[in-house]
Amino acid sequence: MSSIFPVVQPEAEETASALPLAREIKWDFQSGVPVFSAGEPVIVSGAEAVRVWCWKALKTPRYRHDIYTWDYGSEAEDLIGKAFTADVKRSEAIRYIREALLVSPYITGVGEISVGFAGDRLTVQCSVSTVYGEVDFNV
Repeated sequence: MSSIFPVVQPEAEETASALPLAREIKWDFQSGVPVFSAGEPVIVSGAEAVRVWCWKALKTPRYRHDIYTWDYGSEAEDLIGKAFTADVKRSEAIRYIREALLVSPYITGVGEISVGFAGDRLTVQCSVSTVYGEVDFNV
């Protein structure tokens, strides 16, 4: 049976959920403290904000602090005291770093990661592709 009312399906609109501009408190990477000017924190945005986020995410142990979600932080601390070979530790550290960084919607990819072990210290050199371009950092 036909109807005098046409069936019209509205076309679904494509809405791109644009990310807001990334903003973080400027960080002094050498001292490991935030930067203040006239008693107020200095705010950075864009690629520099993503660099600060990466540094802090890799320095924060995952699952330890209630103020962070379980997606935030790194599990690299789990390598302490494990009887793994150097190659296994290196590969696990790289995996932990990738997992920690790729949770950010501002990061589109993690490039070359170089890790080193000196005693009880893990050093990381990394290149990250962001929505703002390439970011390099050392932790």
